Amino acid sequence: MVAVRAQQAFTLLEALIALVVLSVGLLGMASVQLESLHGAQLGYQRGLASLAAQDAVELLWSRLEAGGCPAPGATEATWQARWRDRLPGLEGEVALGGPGCSYRVTLEWSASRLAGDGSGALVYTTRLPEVAP
Repeated sequence: MVAVRAQQAFTLLEALIALVVLSVGLLGMASVQLESLHGAQLGYQRGLASLAAQDAVELLWSRLEAGGCPAPGATEATWQARWRDRLPGLEGEVALGGPGCSYRVTLEWSASRLAGDGSGALVYTTRLPEVAP
């Protein structure tokens, strides 16, 4: 009868060890899930930033005149008003980026707490055709 009690205690110890191993595995899976959420949120914000930059370029195209390149200042106010609510802390600049109709669209935003480092930044460059008067 002593051997039976020792066997029962050993089974309880095995169950406790299995629970510890299972707990460590579940914590590891939770960590992977959290990293996945970080990546998804950052990807979402970068996607919005890409759309915002493309919108700025399209506004420049819509203001392209027969006499020359559009001024970036008028485009900037309209563009920022559209995107500021969608991307938290968006600060953007549309500036001439070189000779001709080259433009540089610079975006910075406050990344959410899920996105990791706390901020994001992208720079886009584009060139519109120079139209002769």
